[in-house]
Amino acid sequence: MAEPQVQKWQTLEDGLENLTRASGPIPKPGADEVLVEISAVSLNYRDTEVIMGMYNHHKTITDTTEPLVPCSDMCGTVIAVGDGPHTIPWSVGDRVLSTFIQTHLTGQIKAKDMSYGLGKPLEGSLQTHRVFPSYGLVKAPDYLPDEEASCLPIAAVTAWMAINGMRPIGQPGGKGETILLQGTGGVSVSGLQIAKASGATAIITSSSPTKLARAAALGADHTINYTTTPSWQDSVMSLTGNEGADVILECGGAQTLHKSLDCVAFGGLIACIGYVSGKEDDPAGSRMNLNLLALRRNVTLKGIINGPRDRFVEMCEFYDKHQIRPVVDRVFGFEEAREAVKYLFGGKHFGKVVVRVKA
Repeated sequence: MAEPQVQKWQTLEDGLENLTRASGPIPKPGADEVLVEISAVSLNYRDTEVIMGMYNHHKTITDTTEPLVPCSDMCGTVIAVGDGPHTIPWSVGDRVLSTFIQTHLTGQIKAKDMSYGLGKPLEGSLQTHRVFPSYGLVKAPDYLPDEEASCLPIAAVTAWMAINGMRPIGQPGGKGETILLQGTGGVSVSGLQIAKASGATAIITSSSPTKLARAAALGADHTINYTTTPSWQDSVMSLTGNEGADVILECGGAQTLHKSLDCVAFGGLIACIGYVSGKEDDPAGSRMNLNLLALRRNVTLKGIINGPRDRFVEMCEFYDKHQIRPVVDRVFGFEEAREAVKYLFGGKHFGKVVVRVKA
């Protein structure tokens, strides 16, 4: 009788069309490791960049010519436990979530940790089984089904760190603040849910009236269509009585950062998360110097690369307290993974796109 096989999707980082199926023997966990049967994987914009060979702006991450299993987010069940003492004790049957940077357990991420990111450079989660170090997992909230729980590792943790990462652990804030969210992808929708559960005023932008209506239904206090209102930073200032937003989840990059700097509150925080409008700025000299812009409103500009394990646990406790349910736009079958990443890259989604691995 044939041995059970891991089913996986792999990429040579040469395009979404070239994502291919493969199989291999199911690995066995070693010391301080567990084997997880993966139930659901949520997709992130980073995954499409990896698959297309465009995730190359981190100099500490080296390229490889070997096939790579992409993706980082997953919810699954522990089915085997390795020998020896474990950093984090797990038992067979535990439902778990992956952490993005496996060695980032607490505090500020370091250069050495960048070599331990799931989906590049480490093999990722778009497969039926994977061995994880015991410390590279957190407990999945009991109230969330697998598809929703799989959405937490990158999008929700990134949003959580954008809003609370500068605050002491165990002391989340946001009450009475104004939080500006750019777009309606996974991070921004997660940020909207966290902001409203925290008692903050939430402003969200999008080019789609339909998506803005859905954001309003989730509790957004103000919505701005950045196509019909290209100077949306002026609208933010007007909505806040010229005070500006206390926290901005800056997802756009090249075409949005300077507008964020024009509508952030004095002493406010701009959490630099993404760059969907581009990675390269206008030619030098065409805009006011970034240093001067930050000084002008006493701004903190903070880059966010997800967050440590202990803040992930903190966030899960907050989610459980407020019974927050991640917004899943669409669920694809495992055999439809190629179509799923294309759908995500197309940008029509609201919230998260999920691949159901275990039928």
